Amino acid sequence: MGREAAMMGPAHSLSGAAAWLGVGAAAAAAGHPMPWPVLLVGALICAGAALAPDLDHKAATISRAFGPLSRWVCEIVDKLSYAVYKATRKQGDARRTGGHRTLTHTWLWAVLIGGGTSVAAITGGRWAVLAILFAHMVLAIEGLLWRAARGSSSDVLVWLLAATSAWILAGILDKPGNGSDWLFTAPGQQYLWLGLPIVLGALVHDIGDALTVSGCPILWPIPVGRKRWYPVGPPKVMRFRAGSWVELKVLMPVFMLLGGVGCAAALNVI
Repeated sequence: MGREAAMMGPAHSLSGAAAWLGVGAAAAAAGHPMPWPVLLVGALICAGAALAPDLDHKAATISRAFGPLSRWVCEIVDKLSYAVYKATRKQGDARRTGGHRTLTHTWLWAVLIGGGTSVAAITGGRWAVLAILFAHMVLAIEGLLWRAARGSSSDVLVWLLAATSAWILAGILDKPGNGSDWLFTAPGQQYLWLGLPIVLGALVHDIGDALTVSGCPILWPIPVGRKRWYPVGPPKVMRFRAGSWVELKVLMPVFMLLGGVGCAAALNVI
């Protein structure tokens, strides 16, 4: 236990972007379309956030994304997750040697991280918003452009591209009508919505991992039978191994197609 294979980073990022574009399509159908900057920024944040639950895995994309800092954070989160697992496991839960796919792969973690991000965005001012955008732009680039971003020699270029993108996108969002106050319009609530694509990205990641052979304990801390860390997933015959042809040849093209359709619907093109 503790070595479960998860979906690959590109599939997670594509599913996150497609999910937010789907939300944009639903919002347009309900008569409350997103401003295009919110659609774009939300999709990129969601793509990045869909990698973040693997912060408990020292070999994941996110562990390499920010150099030694992210590797150090991953080690801490892995130990924290393992400690929480040991402290809360029930008789039916398996023994394990690490914290991967435990605490950070739950609905509660997704809500707490998203809520914390929203609080930081409305209390920390512009620099907090820029930091949130920068971190998720880095992850989105690493996930969506994985071939170009692979290798330590490209790290600085990825960071520069993410910093530039964050600065430009924040400037666009700040303009009246472009979405800094989307959904939450009261004074002082600008950028409160930034937590939403982060929650969605984390949950999409968990659902993706639930489709793999090991399942995912999304429901924790809600117990299921003799297990508190019940590995939610479809029947085993419907699951697949990470990196298999199902993920590469079926799921990733489907995510791209759904994302394209969602984007077109969100922009009222179709």
